[in-house]
Amino acid sequence: MTMTAATAGQLRQQVLAEIEQRVLWLSTTMIDHANRVRPNPSGLKVGGHQASSASLATIMTALWFDRLTSADRVSVKPHASPVLHAINYLLGDLDERYLGTLRAFGGLQSYPSRAKDPDPVDYSTGSVGIGATAPIWGALARRYVNATGAATGVGRQYSLVGDAELDEGAVWEAVGDPMVAGLGEVCWIVDLNRQSLDRVVPHLAVNRLQAMFAASGWQVLTAKYGTVLTGLFERPGGPALRRRLDEMPNAEYQRLLRCTATELRDRLPGAGADDDALRGLLAGLDDATLTAAVRNLGGHDLRTLGEMFDAIDDTRPTVIFAYTIKGYGLSTQGHPQNHSSMLSLAQLTELAERVGMSVAAPWRRFDAASPAGRLCDEVAARLHRDPVPPPTAAPVPADLGRTPTGTGSTQAALGRTLLDLTRQAPQAASRIVTVAPDVASSTNLGGWINKVGVWSADDRHDWFADDPETILHWRERSTGQHIELGIAEGNLVGLLGELGATWSRWGEPLLPVGVLYDPFLERALEPWSFGIYAGGQSILVGTPAGVTLAAEGGAHQSIKTPSIGLEQPGCVSYEPAFALDLEWTLLACLAQLGRPDGRSAYLRLSSRPVEQALAGVPGDPAAREHRRRQVVAGAYLWRRCQAKPDVTIAAMGALMPEALTAADRLAAAGVAADVVCVTSAGLLFEAVQARSGRLDAPSWILDAALPAERAAPLVTVLDGHPHTLAFLAGVHRVRAHHLGVTRFGQSGDLEQVYRYHRIDADSIIAAALDVR
Repeated sequence: MTMTAATAGQLRQQVLAEIEQRVLWLSTTMIDHANRVRPNPSGLKVGGHQASSASLATIMTALWFDRLTSADRVSVKPHASPVLHAINYLLGDLDERYLGTLRAFGGLQSYPSRAKDPDPVDYSTGSVGIGATAPIWGALARRYVNATGAATGVGRQYSLVGDAELDEGAVWEAVGDPMVAGLGEVCWIVDLNRQSLDRVVPHLAVNRLQAMFAASGWQVLTAKYGTVLTGLFERPGGPALRRRLDEMPNAEYQRLLRCTATELRDRLPGAGADDDALRGLLAGLDDATLTAAVRNLGGHDLRTLGEMFDAIDDTRPTVIFAYTIKGYGLSTQGHPQNHSSMLSLAQLTELAERVGMSVAAPWRRFDAASPAGRLCDEVAARLHRDPVPPPTAAPVPADLGRTPTGTGSTQAALGRTLLDLTRQAPQAASRIVTVAPDVASSTNLGGWINKVGVWSADDRHDWFADDPETILHWRERSTGQHIELGIAEGNLVGLLGELGATWSRWGEPLLPVGVLYDPFLERALEPWSFGIYAGGQSILVGTPAGVTLAAEGGAHQSIKTPSIGLEQPGCVSYEPAFALDLEWTLLACLAQLGRPDGRSAYLRLSSRPVEQALAGVPGDPAAREHRRRQVVAGAYLWRRCQAKPDVTIAAMGALMPEALTAADRLAAAGVAADVVCVTSAGLLFEAVQARSGRLDAPSWILDAALPAERAAPLVTVLDGHPHTLAFLAGVHRVRAHHLGVTRFGQSGDLEQVYRYHRIDADSIIAAALDVR
């Protein structure tokens, strides 16, 4: 007998439902094992999120086992990581020995991690809102790579988003960016369980959220009710039931989930005009059907979810609002404080009996010959991905051979260096992609943009090409190498992180360079740091920086950013003083990108014009290379007095002219001063740690820049917080004074502002005389 399509579909739904129950069990038990079974000698809370995982189990089962292809990528909300691991286990991508290691050292991570989890994870999540937006930037990065001629394929980019994540501003910055409206491969599924950590959200305002997505050009779909409820809506009294459910507050609905059938018959009709019709409908339902119907929301109905997936419009981004129940299928479902609650052993045993599992043997897979086992094998084959081939990065030269002359700033040198690369190292330059949040021209990228063009998925006409007064030519084409976003620094670093991950996703390394005003670095700090954690390698340029941006006033003068560069894991930071120092450090940073052992970089630059002859670049090739190595390693002895110094001045960045002036005036007063130019406080600190055996890193630069035989009382100075360089006093345990910026700035010229913060030449001299 030939099976009808309807029968085959029904059988498949039954198999998916069986898998859904196993996924629910495995994710719940994983968390239970971490908290109840595994020894915990410290007694500290381990945690996990059984209820949050349960609310997404149906959606993830439907997505993985019925829809995903190997070309698709998925970002999973942080608190559903056990569901992801459960699915990977059923598909054979996670060894059983890891199931008991959730949140253990070396085990499954608290939240999905590309870098640290042993099973496939497409996007690291954990910082609320950042993981949700990552697939948007992943889609853009993939399109960019494909435009360069690579063949990474085409697939959807899904985000599984907790409804509370929509409170985050980063979400709306990304949703509203003009570049996003054309990304038809992007699909968000909002797990609308209407609970936050502490409570039932009283006024979720779903209609407003839907309107906000629609206004940004997104397709909006809603999976509110499942097939059981929609069937009831067609019966006499059904419209009254629908109105009642639609109109009741979230908290009242959640309370119904904790009711018996008898209580439901009393509470559900309410006291409206339709209560008689509604009571008549409920009277015709047995207790089991009634309690199941109240819980039959679209996010837990496999058929409804399938209809939503079928309706996705691939010409624009899509958001699906899937109504769910937090803790669905668990005895804690719907409870307002179930976010961190754990099932008791008795409750877990009851769940095991209901899904056909055992607390004593919790990790059983499906029999390979069963329908569920066969579907797992089929899906595993469909989702198989070949290992990403090792990337082959284009060689980046260490030195372009140019010696800048005249007066210039490190900010201006950035654009010139990128242009020089297009001529002297075109293969490496072709891998560079610059990104800016509407500050490209004001940060000296104009020449680079004129040369390489602006990236756009489609070529666009430049209406100002024939305007003789137009200096910056905005030529948008699919071969461009600059991407301009709106004024949202979080979007900038989100895209940087994904452009910097193409080497590990597709075997196609890029060299991403993002430019933003340094005072706004802290706006981007969390997503930037999280992007580095997730494996994105890029260069972030903050410019102009510090109180040297005097005319802009206190609100636009960055103080803490040198410390951020010093302390950020996975990142090297530089603050060069001269144009050639910038060139050398930029080239060294580019050479570290797009490789398994690479790392990101932060460059803090200045718009202050400085006489480049002050750099004293050696003319001899060997001496020049000697200087370059020290610049890249973190510091160099810029001025050496004839005898042993009475004092050492260690300065960084824009304040090198003041340091030199102070040294000259001290010498005239009979005080000999060495001057050290610090290019990277972070690398010097690593060297200090390495010398004491606390870090595996080179330490030779300390002997080169701060030789023991020339140890003297120390004055450090920078356009930033003074503690950034304070550790240098410990290299030789000398007396020290540390100058820098600790107050909000003032508008004015440099002389006034430097004097106000006591980082001018007079203040350096006074500190040197005091510390002797």
